[in-house]
Amino acid sequence: MLDDVDRRIVRQWQADPTLAPADLAERARVSVGQLARRQAKLREAGVVKGVVGIIDWAALGYAVEVSLRVTLDKTQGAAFDEFIAGAREVPEVIEIQTFLGRVDVRLSVIARDMAHYQHLYRSRILVLPHIADIEALMHVSRIKSDLALPL
Repeated sequence: MLDDVDRRIVRQWQADPTLAPADLAERARVSVGQLARRQAKLREAGVVKGVVGIIDWAALGYAVEVSLRVTLDKTQGAAFDEFIAGAREVPEVIEIQTFLGRVDVRLSVIARDMAHYQHLYRSRILVLPHIADIEALMHVSRIKSDLALPL
């Protein structure tokens, strides 16, 4: 578990992952050496998996985002693995989640426009193996998108 020092480091790191080590150490109230050691331990423990840039897909011309809820035909033992392997091959699928319940998988798909989405849907998504049912949910707006944990 995280102690108070780790929480301060992670809280400040989440708030601004671009901070220079000296600035992050100052905000977390630790020395630069202590910061480096603790960051290394957080990475080794798998608490911090990486530091990423968050891309605004719409700014790059991807104006359409769709969530696809997929129910698989699970009569074949390899249905999940084969479906997910195929979905990973579609570059416009930016997220894959699996669930317990009626819906097995959710795909987040981005497209430049509706014509591009229709092409992707017909030529890349519907041909994925083991689909029993699929429901498309068109994103209208993103109300909250926060990756930071309340530490």
